[in-house]
Amino acid sequence: MKETFQWLTNGGQRIASMLHMPEGGGPYPGVLMLHGFTGDKVESHFLFVKTARALAQAGYAVLRFDFRGSGESEGRFQDVTIPGEISDALTVFDWFAAQEGVDASRLAVLGLSMGGCVAAHVAGADPRVKALVLWSAVADPVGLFQELSESTPTPPPLGLQEDGTFDAGGHLIGQQFIITLADVNPLAALTGYTGPALVMHGTKDPTVPPKHATMYAQTLGERDRLVWVEGADHTFSAHAWEQFAIHTTKEWLQEHL
Repeated sequence: MKETFQWLTNGGQRIASMLHMPEGGGPYPGVLMLHGFTGDKVESHFLFVKTARALAQAGYAVLRFDFRGSGESEGRFQDVTIPGEISDALTVFDWFAAQEGVDASRLAVLGLSMGGCVAAHVAGADPRVKALVLWSAVADPVGLFQELSESTPTPPPLGLQEDGTFDAGGHLIGQQFIITLADVNPLAALTGYTGPALVMHGTKDPTVPPKHATMYAQTLGERDRLVWVEGADHTFSAHAWEQFAIHTTKEWLQEHL
């Protein structure tokens, strides 16, 4: 395969991306990969790199990138909002679909964690998305952050900085992130999506409860295939779990793209 680093742009800021293309002329079905909150285009235990290469070897064009404010992209993490990430994803998806060697009639979006929430919005907004893959995806952003804030053992003011940001393990979260959460509703966004979806979730996910996968399955109905990764955590961080996720996803995409 051929792997090419690309600088893309949204909102006047550069977005770092990596394009994986199979050998040959194509055109190939394409998969856009969206990382999670505080993650990047590599992801934990190189999960996104392994997945992209496995898919490229199977004949898919794959693009993974860092949202603005994350990874190598420009911008500050404290300015990150989910609507901003949706804007990034739609912009990058548009560029990806136009690339030589990519079959714009066979495109999929794969999102992990909060990237899954973003992926649902992309699928609902762009009719070119023909297949949707949700890994450990957030279905209710407002509810999830409320649960996380209520379960924290320390008082909320402890992480409050003088500039109004919150320190979450070294990541500064801006107030706009919290304010704009009310504008994000991935389940409602899916009313604009008519294609199939693969929903995968670890049964022991401590970050995004498995009930979020059930919420997606109930919303998608018969178009959904719900797969539980038995015993797995949030990012499938064991060799057996990650390989199961990659293999199952590859087989499902071969069926639906």
